[in-house]
Formats: sequence, structure tokens, C-alpha cells
Amino acid sequence: MVDALDRELIALLRADSRKPAATLAKALKVSRGTVQNRIDRLVRDGVIQGFTIRTRPDTADRVRAVMTIAVEGERSGAVVRALRGLPEVAAVHTTNGRWDLVAELEVETLSAFSDALDRIRQVEGIASTETSILLATQKL
Repeated sequence: MVDALDRELIALLRADSRKPAATLAKALKVSRGTVQNRIDRLVRDGVIQGFTIRTRPDTADRVRAVMTIAVEGERSGAVVRALRGLPEVAAVHTTNGRWDLVAELEVETLSAFSDALDRIRQVEGIASTETSILLATQKL
């Protein structure tokens, strides 16, 4: 069960996952041990699935895009599982409105981007997609 303190801790880790436990504890007004125990539990329970770095988009020189996806019938779960298995898919979000899902894509080259689009469009249960390459990021 994720409570309010866990959500605050996760938000701090999203902003900077390299912050020492003591700094996080001070910000949350709890002990360092509490922070470390909660991080360990969140990792063990799969709430936190890993730690990574974020580079400025203009320095990474990668092709990034968002793909909106319409799913056939009740196949959202299967489609999400298939997309999570593709290394080019950085994240998948459920949404409302015209599109059922939004996938964030990231690859090294335009050729790899084209290959990724082909693979994603072949996923069973995807009815249609619309993709936009991200040209510049204004705020991180």
C-alpha cells in the first residue's frame, strides 16, 4: 500500500534519485532509517522499478516521439504488456478521449524509429496510431 509519505518520497526521488537518504529524511521530516526502509519496501514491492538518469533532450541526440494508440475492444491490457516488452517504448500511459494509450518512444536513429513504428503497429489489438516526433523540449 502506497501512502502519502511514500508519494512524497517518490516525488522527491523523481526530481533527483541521487539525493542522500538523510537529505530526503530532512525534507520529509522523518528519520533517515524511515526513508531507507520505505525505499527498500517500494523497490521490493515493485512500486519503484529502477533508478535512472535523465539527460537534456538536446544533448542526447536521440529520436523521441509520442504515439497515441487506439485499442480494439478490451485488449488494452495485452497491448500494454506487449509495448512494455519493446526497448524503444520508454513509457505507456492510459488516457481518455479519442485515444486509449499514449506511448513515449526513444531510439538512436530515424531508421530505428521506422523499425519501431513497424513493430508497434503489428501488435495485436492496436486499431490505429498517430505519432509525433518531439523536436524540442522547453521545460524539464
